[in-house]
This record gives sequence, C-alpha cells and structure tokens, in this order.
Amino acid sequence: MRIAIFENIMTPGGHEVEFDRILVEELRGLGHSVEFYVPENFTFQFDYRTPVTRLKGEAVTYTNSRGLRKLFAAAKREVNRQRWYSQLFEAQKNFDALIIPTATYRYLRALSHSALRKISVPLIFILHGINPTEAPKFLAAADKLAGNGNVKAVVLTFGDSIFGERRDNVFPIYPPTYTARDLSTTEHLRNERLTIGFFGQYRREKNLRGLLEVYLRGNYTRQVELQVQGSTMHAEDAEDFEAIIEQYRGVEGLSFLHKGLIGAEWQRAIQGVDALLMPYSAPRYRYHWGGMLFTAIGFGKPVVASDDMNPEVFKLYRVGETFKSSDLNDLARVLETFINNFDKNAPIYAANLKAAGEDFSPVNFARRLEKIMTAR
Repeated sequence: MRIAIFENIMTPGGHEVEFDRILVEELRGLGHSVEFYVPENFTFQFDYRTPVTRLKGEAVTYTNSRGLRKLFAAAKREVNRQRWYSQLFEAQKNFDALIIPTATYRYLRALSHSALRKISVPLIFILHGINPTEAPKFLAAADKLAGNGNVKAVVLTFGDSIFGERRDNVFPIYPPTYTARDLSTTEHLRNERLTIGFFGQYRREKNLRGLLEVYLRGNYTRQVELQVQGSTMHAEDAEDFEAIIEQYRGVEGLSFLHKGLIGAEWQRAIQGVDALLMPYSAPRYRYHWGGMLFTAIGFGKPVVASDDMNPEVFKLYRVGETFKSSDLNDLARVLETFINNFDKNAPIYAANLKAAGEDFSPVNFARRLEKIMTAR
C-alpha cells in the first residue's frame, strides 16, 4: 500500500517525533511505501528518509503561547486544518491510505465540515488516549462520521471500549514501545553504582523539587546516582529547571542535563541507566499512554512510577514498582525499597519487561494498524 502520513504538529523533539518514526519504519517493514504530507512551513526534527509533499497553510506551534495568544493560535489552526483537509481530499489519488498520527476529537469534528469526510481510501485518526471529559465529544464526532466506513478512529488504550461505549468506526489498540532503533544493542552492563534516570520533557507539574528531596533523604544500602535530564517547551519551565539545577549543583549522587535529546543521543541516555523514575502524578496519566513508561519497556528498564500511570500495564506485568499517586512519603518508601532490593528483583523485572516488550512491540502495533486499514 501507498500510505500517506499527515503530520502538522511541530515539537522540539520527544515522543511525537519517535512515534512518527515507528509508523514509517514499521509500515515499511511490512512492505508498504510511506510519504509525509505536512504544512508548508513544517520543520522536521528527524530525517525519516521519506518523500514529503507540502500543503498550503502554516503549521501553528503552541510553544510559549498563553492566554489570548493561545486562543488565537487555536483558531488559526482550525482554519488551516480545513485548508489541509481540502488539499488531502484532492490528493487522495496519490495514496491508498491516510494516517493522522496525533489526533483529538477536534480533528474528527472538523472533518464533518470538510469534503475529506467523503474520502474513498482508509483515513485513520490515531488518538493517544481519551479522558472522561473528552469521551462524549469524541463519540459524538465519531457518530457523525459513521456514514463513511473508510473513516476510522484508532484509540491507543488498554481496554476494548471507550468507557464501556463501542462503535464500529472506533478501534481500541495497544500503543507501541519505543526501542533503540539507532543502536546495535540495548545491553547495559551495570556496575557497583546503580543509576536511575529521570528523563523527558520538564514541566513544573512533575514536582521535581519534591522528588529530589525524597531521593536525597533516602537510606540506601548501595551506591546510587540520579540522572535528571529535561527538555523544556516554555520559558517559565526553562527558568524553573535552571533554578533547580543551580540549587542542587555539586550535590553527591545527582547530575543534570537541560537539553532535548533526539535519536541516537536519546537512546544512549536511556540505555546508559539501570532504571527509570516516573514520579509525576496527574489524572490524565490514567487515560493517555505514558511515553516514558513505554520507553522503559522498550529498553528493558525497570521503573518506579505513580500508580495512576497506566495501571493496566502494571496489572499485566511487574515492570517495576508503583507508589500512591501524589504521596511523597510512599514514594520515599517505594524508592528506598526498590534501590536496596534491585539486584534481588532484577530477574523478575527482566522477565516481565521482555514479555511486555513483545506484547507492545512496534511491529505488533503496525500489524494491528495494518489490519484496521485493510478491513472492509
């Protein structure tokens, strides 16, 4: 099949970039050709080695947008979305299926007002989770599009329904793991010092200061180091992260890196630690798959995570340990136990990480997606 990917979200890096890479490389591995369709000003953060067609209408970024500026950016994106949809409808003779890799219910709602709703090839919207507030809006938008069997909404989730609701044009499937695509091996030789990574996009909601104080007061029976890496999208987050780095500069057992990591550099950073720490808590983590959790699984790294981080995964596989959401005292207890008993539990973690990695593998994700695209 000739598969088109319409990407219109520009980010400085992160899981959106890697998710597109999974689509490109895994679909190619199944024998399909892939081409990107992007807005005229779109900047790629990674070379996918894929043909690109540019569409009229500028991509909008929300970086550093707040208040009225953010509302204006959202309105501008809606106008441009209709322009892009019209151009994709005209271009459909050039592909056999179209994927929109990071969609929301707004994408489906906008389709109801576009000629693209009459597309004659499979159109796949991928939603990276749906929370209870969004669900009625999403289902209403899906119902309006039920007349065209080519329009399909794929929801990355762990159940077989959307809060008990099912639709013929809605397909819940497992998300994929992120793996070391640019490295020859994911092996990491542990030494006497246990290294734990706190990686990803830094946001103040992650309460890094609370985490650092919890970590530093722990009573550990072995050498341990916490490596903190963060990329920032907003100026206030960058300032806050720099203030934290300065506050803890020179503290034994802590290291910091304020930099966005992409591709092989990101993969080496993950590969270079023994475990990953995900202490952030928010209700949305119950409904949206955790990019860092699925990075940990893909790289075979045990985790310490909040119990609202994709709890279905931890019910299936013991890929690490969880603590009570937003409870720093419980985090302290779990983290100390995790570190001090790491060698004893490592074989249990390894076996579960391997099983989870196979279940959620990128190739299995691509096969599930392929089945949905080709189903009539």
